[in-house]
Amino acid sequence: MTASNGEPVPRVHWTDDDGTPQQARWRSLAGHPPPASLLLADDALGADAAYRLLNAGTAILWLGDYQNARHLLQALGRRLDKRQQRPHRPAASLTDAFQAQRRAQAERARILGGLLLPFDTDHGVPLRRAPDVRAAGAQAHGPVAEHYVQSLRELLGLVGAFEWRRKGVVIPALGAAIHPHHGVFSPVRGEYVDLVAQAPLPVVAQDQGAFDIGTGTGVLAAVLAKRGLRVVATDLSPVALACAADNLRRLGLQRQVTLQSADLFPEGRAGLLVCNPPWVPAPAGSALEAAVYDPDSRMLRGFLAGLAAHLAPGGEGWLILSDLAEHLGLRSRDDLLGWIAAAGLQVLGRLDTRPRHGKAVDADDPLHAARAAEVTSLWRLGAA
Repeated sequence: MTASNGEPVPRVHWTDDDGTPQQARWRSLAGHPPPASLLLADDALGADAAYRLLNAGTAILWLGDYQNARHLLQALGRRLDKRQQRPHRPAASLTDAFQAQRRAQAERARILGGLLLPFDTDHGVPLRRAPDVRAAGAQAHGPVAEHYVQSLRELLGLVGAFEWRRKGVVIPALGAAIHPHHGVFSPVRGEYVDLVAQAPLPVVAQDQGAFDIGTGTGVLAAVLAKRGLRVVATDLSPVALACAADNLRRLGLQRQVTLQSADLFPEGRAGLLVCNPPWVPAPAGSALEAAVYDPDSRMLRGFLAGLAAHLAPGGEGWLILSDLAEHLGLRSRDDLLGWIAAAGLQVLGRLDTRPRHGKAVDADDPLHAARAAEVTSLWRLGAA
């Protein structure tokens, strides 16, 4: 069986207690592949035995009480915490500390993501004491034609995303909330939004308009529209474009912002081009991490390389970028300045701000030294 795009439909396979082979559709919005090995389990399975199975690569399809599955997931998390908190040789550098943290996160995702649940075609969970998650499932997955299997951890994530979308994230620069959809990065780092709201606009932008490259939730396009600009906002993700359209409608800005599916740039030139690429040049562990991790700085370098060709005379490109990668040894300031110069650009100015999130002051974070030194900047770039 194949999906509408011609790709094989991913499925999980197992054998019932009576030896009958079974299968179901596999769903993972994070892009994780279906498990190769799967075992049925219920309330009789203890946390130690479950940990051994998951650590060895055998997924568990839970058929017992839903709340007991939640308790089991928490117990597995505590075992992982204990294992990962064992004394280790101190990392030789922040780069090594970052790589060790990424490995630990990947191991955690692999093990905890192996606890699976069955789902009905209405996205309900057919287990005792299961909450009603149908609305959250429908919002994230859309209509489905058959029963499926999904990880409990991912279910909890999409339920959390459902609440984020319902409540929204208040953006002081807009005087309103942005409602992130599942799979679209939430603008919780508000300092970069404030930079775009406060930076002096180039005069030519009033006539030539602005491009928002990689719009995501549409928050920066909305800020520019509130400042009186006509905006073309692009993204390759259909989910992001739907999210941006929803937010612009809520804000009454849909007439000032045109949304386009594009790989970075739309056609033509603008007086202002804004881009907030993923800040960390490292591989994404899942589809949902693509807003944070930019392998080999591909989006950053693509924006810089194409910027001059899309700038109207006298226009500016605003690059929103944290220097966290520099403190982690993943990219140097010389790299960034070299890419700017090679693209035929010059730095017209820079606005800096310090992060306001909790990790910046968490001394127990292995990356605390890098986070405490982090600066987020709006680089004002023009043609050389």
